[in-house]
Amino acid sequence: MSFEVKDNGEKAKKFLRSLKVIKPSPSLGGCERLASHPASSSHRDLPAEERKGLGITEGLVRLSIGLEDVNDLIEDIDQALGLLC
Repeated sequence: MSFEVKDNGEKAKKFLRSLKVIKPSPSLGGCERLASHPASSSHRDLPAEERKGLGITEGLVRLSIGLEDVNDLIEDIDQALGLLC
């Protein structure tokens, strides 16, 4: 699952730092929950225009959901998004 954090990459990074259950990671995989900010991790070496052409904006956050309880994940995402306001 991917979504855009409105405004800029700093808010996307703040969202990742605010997660308590989901672990930030530069790449996604495995059976555990992970979150990444592609513009500053997996795709940081691509020129900005190339990232833009691929749909990788500064606000893009990617989540890989694992085997955890869905309510724990929803609560974690909700509290991290609440800190962006």
